[in-house]
Amino acid sequence: MEITKSVTNQKLLKIFFAIVIGSIVLTISSKIKIPFYPVPMTMQTFVVLFLGIAFGSKIALATISLYLLEGILGMPVFSNSPEKGVGLVYFTGPTMGYLIGFLFAAFISGYINLNTKLYLVLFKLILTVSVIYILGMLWLGILIGWDKPIFELGAKPFLLAELFKILILSLLAKKIIKIRNFI
Repeated sequence: MEITKSVTNQKLLKIFFAIVIGSIVLTISSKIKIPFYPVPMTMQTFVVLFLGIAFGSKIALATISLYLLEGILGMPVFSNSPEKGVGLVYFTGPTMGYLIGFLFAAFISGYINLNTKLYLVLFKLILTVSVIYILGMLWLGILIGWDKPIFELGAKPFLLAELFKILILSLLAKKIIKIRNFI
């Protein structure tokens, strides 16, 4: 009985540390950016998909949830915070749809079956990151108006970089998933 408790406690501790470290890595990735308007280009989508592949859907979802909660509570974890604001006001700005898309993308990428061909993993990651952009552009359209060039502002400048990030993740996916064995 004690051995079972010890193993369970160790597992929970590993999961807790994975979630916290994942949130820190996501925060760091938000600060690596190329300024665009109204949405900056960051390494966050790479890290979101990486976390999904590495941690699995549930732990990745918890990691992204912690990250969003930290930001909503006012910690300067988001890309343009604190210089452009913090907390709920920043969260509900132009990037909110993308941030919510992170939840879905992390969860979905945690379910990618890596026993398939490379081109299928690539295709699945493209579909997964598309969720981020679809939700992001939907919110951007609501926020700034549908009469603006939403696709040109919220997706087009990022597509080439996204394809490069997805290609790297696809090539490394079978190695990345081995991280799950340590959690």
